[in-house]
Amino acid sequence: MPVEPEVPPATGARVPWEAVHPPVRAAIEDRLGGRIVEAVTQTGGFSPAAAVRVRLADGGRAFVKAVDSATNSESTRIYRDEIRAAALLPESVPAPRLLAHVELDGWVALAFEDIEGRHPVLPWRRDELDRVRDVLRRLAAEHTPAPAGLPPVKDIFGAAFQGFRHLAGTGHDDPWVVRHLDKLVALESEWGEAAAGDALVHADVRADNILFAGDRVHLVDWPYACTGAPWFDLVGLLPSVAMQGGPEPHELLDTLDPAVTSVVAALAGFFAWQGGLPAPPGLPTLRPFQRAQGVVAMRWLRHRTGWA
Repeated sequence: MPVEPEVPPATGARVPWEAVHPPVRAAIEDRLGGRIVEAVTQTGGFSPAAAVRVRLADGGRAFVKAVDSATNSESTRIYRDEIRAAALLPESVPAPRLLAHVELDGWVALAFEDIEGRHPVLPWRRDELDRVRDVLRRLAAEHTPAPAGLPPVKDIFGAAFQGFRHLAGTGHDDPWVVRHLDKLVALESEWGEAAAGDALVHADVRADNILFAGDRVHLVDWPYACTGAPWFDLVGLLPSVAMQGGPEPHELLDTLDPAVTSVVAALAGFFAWQGGLPAPPGLPTLRPFQRAQGVVAMRWLRHRTGWA
């Protein structure tokens, strides 16, 4: 059995607002209609970017994030995807509204409605976890079919969810994985069809993408918004919940649906493969975070398959 790793933080290398390209800062102020007089950096989340809550001279507020392609070209692509997704989400989705965006000199910046809230308490509290599960149920129920124009989940993760296939060519130190690798590759290959559906899917639900604000729960960071099975977000969330002190996944989702098992296999393979890769620029804790989720996902997969 793999050793349980220490829980790593979900953080990137944040850029202070003052280090953002001055014309980009000026353009954001122009879009927001006022001079920014205060910018407080926010921790949490995997992005080598500026992430600040700003206050304008007239008292208005916004949450602004900005990254340049020289720091991490993948992050600028993700921000562009988030701009497209935000334009498709109806106001009924529990997400902050996009107020403005700027693309200038290799930088991409987005300004969102500022949510006065907090992330879940860690280790996870059961009452807060139940609130999140309820929001995910309502999100799927109230947004099926999903807004037109969103891609299917298979298109979002098709290239990434081939971890066991990659491991078949490079090896793995878990004897259980080695023993069942051919079956795991086959099981993983079925995930796209298994996860298909027409429900709205956030596709990246974790504690750092959740905000509690009074009696409301908001989901932030929607670059991977897509369509899929109504249970996909819960399945994707549960490995991080257990990693961060919450219940084991099988205690929260006891369905025997083989479609769920295929998606769990895809997640376990993804985390096992990605966790062994070098750290991307500006994201020093991403790989440890993935490895820690991988330990839980692999344990869940063993429980679901029953393979000795």
